[in-house]
Amino acid sequence: MIMNNNLSELQNLDDLNMSVDELFSKVDHDDLESEKITAPRYSYWRSVFRVFFKNKFNIVILSLFAFIIIFSYIYPMFSGYDRFANLMDSSAKHLSPARAMDKFGHNIHWILGTGASGESTFDAIWNGARISISLAFICAAINLLIGVIVGAIWGFSKKVDKVMMEVYNVISNIPYILLVAVLVLIFSPSFWTMVFALTVTGWIAIAYFIRTQVIIIRDREYNLASKCLGTRTTKIALKNILPFMTSVIVTLAATEIPSYISYEVFLSYIGMGLSEMSLGKLIFSAESAMVTPGWQIEFWAPVAVASFITIVLYVVGQNLGDASDPRTHM
Repeated sequence: MIMNNNLSELQNLDDLNMSVDELFSKVDHDDLESEKITAPRYSYWRSVFRVFFKNKFNIVILSLFAFIIIFSYIYPMFSGYDRFANLMDSSAKHLSPARAMDKFGHNIHWILGTGASGESTFDAIWNGARISISLAFICAAINLLIGVIVGAIWGFSKKVDKVMMEVYNVISNIPYILLVAVLVLIFSPSFWTMVFALTVTGWIAIAYFIRTQVIIIRDREYNLASKCLGTRTTKIALKNILPFMTSVIVTLAATEIPSYISYEVFLSYIGMGLSEMSLGKLIFSAESAMVTPGWQIEFWAPVAVASFITIVLYVVGQNLGDASDPRTHM
């Protein structure tokens, strides 16, 4: 019945009083146009931030991260912190917050009291945080850059794999913190000495991890197909493998940055850290205050801030790493 109706309609086209050219138009065939898919435009980083900010908890964590950055890098520029400004005033040393405010006035500088030199504990903490965070970011950037590049080459080249496996087997069996401590003792304990000690072998574990991931991804069907079609290895690495590794690299950064703060605090606490007054150095200097009644805040305040910074950096990195996974963009 339907076919008969359609045929009758076709047979009555003459009733429209229109020519064939008016009824039909020729469409040219274009191979490129035929391959296009009608779909919304996809932006990787836009999708990353969309997924990241969709979780309200991430907004809170990011606000805490902004608070840390502001007080670590901007606040010291205006605080006028001078560690030895009240050194000759014996009545300004080891004051509780209430006594410090009674002596110097009610402002933010004295909300944590004063230290052994009469300095503001609050100002000293954020000045030390700037040093510790800067050390962590520089070390993480160096180790990740070297580790990712070496790991990618390591995963693709079998000749490099033979050499690097021997290097890795030797270095990985040396306790990392022991090696760092020895290097700091050999050289003068300065900021750049610590950077060198933390990066001279710190990249090897990252490179090995990246090598393992590259080996897993490089043998997948689409990469084998690209290789059979004559695609260059560098292009396969940049187009097929590196985008897939973005979330892995971000997650690595999330674990690396807080770990360097922990290393610095630990080494300074045992007396082998920086010469500058970093968070670790502050904790080391205030060790005796931990058991002295009324002075405990000088020790526990930098400990609490160091722990707070480490946790916030780790959570921000982990959640950003999860959002960087393309599988979460659906």
